[in-house]
Amino acid sequence: MSLDPRSAARRFALVSGLTWLPVGLHVPIMVLLMSYRGLDIATIGIVVTVHSVLVVALELPTGALSDALGRRGVQVAAAAINLAAFAVMALAHGPWLFAVSAALKGVGRALSSGPAQAWYVDTVHATDPAGDLRTGLSWGASAGSAALAVGVLGGGFLPLGLGAAGWSEDVALAAPAALAAVASALLLVVVLLAMPEPAERQRVTLRQVLVTTPRTAMRGIRLATRNRTLQLLLTVTAALGITLSMIELLTPGRLAELIGRASSGAAGYAVVAAIGFASSAAGSALAPLIGRFARTSPRLAIVGILVSGTGVFALAASLLLDSSPAVLAAGASYAVIFVGLGMYNPAASELLNQQAEATERATVISLDSLVLQASGAISSLTLMRLAASTGPGPVWCLSGCVLLLSALALVAVHRRLQAPHTSALWATSSRL
Repeated sequence: MSLDPRSAARRFALVSGLTWLPVGLHVPIMVLLMSYRGLDIATIGIVVTVHSVLVVALELPTGALSDALGRRGVQVAAAAINLAAFAVMALAHGPWLFAVSAALKGVGRALSSGPAQAWYVDTVHATDPAGDLRTGLSWGASAGSAALAVGVLGGGFLPLGLGAAGWSEDVALAAPAALAAVASALLLVVVLLAMPEPAERQRVTLRQVLVTTPRTAMRGIRLATRNRTLQLLLTVTAALGITLSMIELLTPGRLAELIGRASSGAAGYAVVAAIGFASSAAGSALAPLIGRFARTSPRLAIVGILVSGTGVFALAASLLLDSSPAVLAAGASYAVIFVGLGMYNPAASELLNQQAEATERATVISLDSLVLQASGAISSLTLMRLAASTGPGPVWCLSGCVLLLSALALVAVHRRLQAPHTSALWATSSRL
């Protein structure tokens, strides 16, 4: 079955939205549910680490698996594993079951990090090797951000509504995880129906997969070590991992402190996070328009990073305020941060895809996700200690500086792509 680029873009946007909706639903209640069911802070930290370690360990192998086995099969597996993960989370009442849920979520996250985007690029290239990628990538990023916004609001306010209706707090806190399992089941059905493999992809045996997957992973690693442009892009990804980790870990506590109660703080964080995700969706939707003025993807990416870095410093400045003005300032800062990220993501995705052949595309996407996760995990182990002694302000300022400095790597990418030996390739890929 052959799809035209616009049909492929619509399907990619639908799959992207349904992939991120379950994540948004469970984020506001994840820590609260574990705490309510008897886990202390140290144990919760161990459970979260299980998830992070598995994502980092499996990013490259699962990306290579997608390149070897096919996009749809891996995406179906991701949806099925996430369904199980959220179902276990809703029913868990001890650290071991929560750890199992975290492990399943880590496997599902690693499996889902590349196949849908690689499927979209493959499908467009199958009909037009020089086809427009930026529009579809923008739609996918926008749909994912919008789904996160809706999910975070639902996950943050559903327990409050169920509690007001007389449901027990235990059931109310578990409800968003159960709803996330339902959303994952819906994703599984949509992927089966809406993501046909390109006709030219050949079926492979399990033995071929086992042999090809590590080879493909090593090919992706070798590409990263030889490709200077890819190295520069991964440098920016590392900076983003540091920044996003510090924002996500330190903002909920700040809001709980301002509002006065942990449960109300979770709802407040849901609102602020939803503002951020909605702003990211808006930034992604605006990316094609702004890209016409920027003229090249590296310039568009630079604009996005500069806007986001400015927002991080605004978030740090919000610490000078108190009460409602501080909450409003945090929401406005999130809007600026994520509008910038929304503009950056489609441009960065296009640049990454230009550095890989079809046989290694999902591997490169997974490598990018690995760097994001690893840098976030490392910063959470180091900068969180600094925040414990100094408060979030200095950490946010440091993160903002790292993010702004990463724009220099994008300047280098722009210069490399404008060099005489790459001008012909760039002229072809920029006709968007």
